[in-house]
Amino acid sequence: MRVTLFGGSFDPPHHGHIAIATAAADVFDLDKVFFAPVGRQPLKPEGVPASFADRLAMVELACRVDPRFAVWDLDAPKSDGSPNYTVQTLAMLYEAMPEARLFNLVGADSFLDLRRWREPDRLLELAEWIVVSRPGFPLADLSALGLTAYQRGRVHLLQTVHEDVAATDLRERLEAGDQCADVLDPAISAYIQVHHLYR
Repeated sequence: MRVTLFGGSFDPPHHGHIAIATAAADVFDLDKVFFAPVGRQPLKPEGVPASFADRLAMVELACRVDPRFAVWDLDAPKSDGSPNYTVQTLAMLYEAMPEARLFNLVGADSFLDLRRWREPDRLLELAEWIVVSRPGFPLADLSALGLTAYQRGRVHLLQTVHEDVAATDLRERLEAGDQCADVLDPAISAYIQVHHLYR
């Protein structure tokens, strides 16, 4: 079984996230893409606008478009308020599915920060990485990470996705009353309206 962790804020989940997950599942023949909203991102200490419960509910709505997609609360906020680290999440996923070939799906902008992540070498040991190209983040820059030949072999580039949605711009539009029908699933747009999010 081939599975990938797809972590992130998902604040809110939009068509860009779905495009990335679909492309990764198609290109790498993935059986499951686990969308895992992060409780508290260590590299975003200011937090996120929507609660974890709301983001989890919206991701659940987003995942209905493809049977390969599932939401997992593996990265829920910790009771002591400490940050969620991808290395711990991947270790939990590995423990839950030891027979699976495990991938981690990230944007190039995030991956280029890998050396700032907790235990970067262990991250590359726990899972293979699917790195999605992003405008302004040339994938040639991966050489700056100082990866060994073995580690480089565990990094796969995905350059077939061209939907780039900036979450900050999206939230600004929502705050202004725009329902963002061009980038949001109608069910997610309705959820945002009903729960008065991003206002």
